[in-house]
This record gives sequence, C-alpha cells and structure tokens, in this order.
Amino acid sequence: MKTEEAAPDLTVILRKWARKRGNLIMILHELQNHHGYVARSIALTLARELNVPLARIYEVLTFYNYFKLKPPGRHVTSVCMGTACYLKGAGDVFGELSQRLKVEDGQTTEDGEYHLQTVRCLGCCGLAPVVMINGRIHSKVQPRDVSRILEQTVPLTTE
Repeated sequence: MKTEEAAPDLTVILRKWARKRGNLIMILHELQNHHGYVARSIALTLARELNVPLARIYEVLTFYNYFKLKPPGRHVTSVCMGTACYLKGAGDVFGELSQRLKVEDGQTTEDGEYHLQTVRCLGCCGLAPVVMINGRIHSKVQPRDVSRILEQTVPLTTE
C-alpha cells in the first residue's frame, strides 16, 4: 500500500518533517490533530515510511495520554482538573458527566456521540470549574448544570 492510499495528508506531513530530528512525535501530533486519533493503518504506514519498528510508534502513542488509538466521540468533552477547577468541584462535575454519559475517563459513549476526558488545565482558572465541549468553554459549572449543557450540545429530537 502506498502512503497516498493510506491518507493523502500523511505524505505532506512526512515531507514536512523528513529531515528533522525527533520527527516521530511531531508527525504523530499532526496526525492526531487532523484525525482526532492515530489509526492502526496509519501507524503501520508510518512505520514503513520512517523505517522504524511499529513497536516504537506504539511506545510513543501509549506513553503520552494525549494520543488516542480509537476515534473519539463526536463531542469531545474535557473536564479541567487543574488546581483551581479541582478545588471548586470539578471532580463532582466529572462524576455527574460520567454518570449521565455512562462512561469513565478516556472513554467514548456507545453511540459515539461523546468522548469524556479529564485534562490538567484549560487556562481558565478564574472561571473554575470549567468544562470544554468541542472547543466551547462552559464556566463555573456545577453538577446541576450538566444536563443543560449536554442538551445544548446535542439538541434533543422530538419524534
């Protein structure tokens, strides 16, 4: 299989980082940013193109919490667990989200709609606790706000 068949963007990324030292992690970052995860087929192609063992690629992918090996849900939901958010109740907010979505940290709902994750800091300490869904910040979130926030994210259909 040629690189172009696996993912047209991989060729461009490989060319960009071709002669740079430590390029593997930068290539993986770009792939993650583009696709939301690093697919096994892309990792296999990357191993072949870079002439590195697939195990080395998976060492990096599994060491850093940032990388995902499966596609995340349509709505990436991040709960900040930085000091300010944590002290203001982010754990309770996360617990409510986890219970409502029926997933744990790093998991995606069965219907593929939500991916729930904790993050170390979103840089919004004055708005703590903070939840970010699809890049949109929800500030001063309390557990009682969770159902409203979820309803705003995916409007309920009436049939």
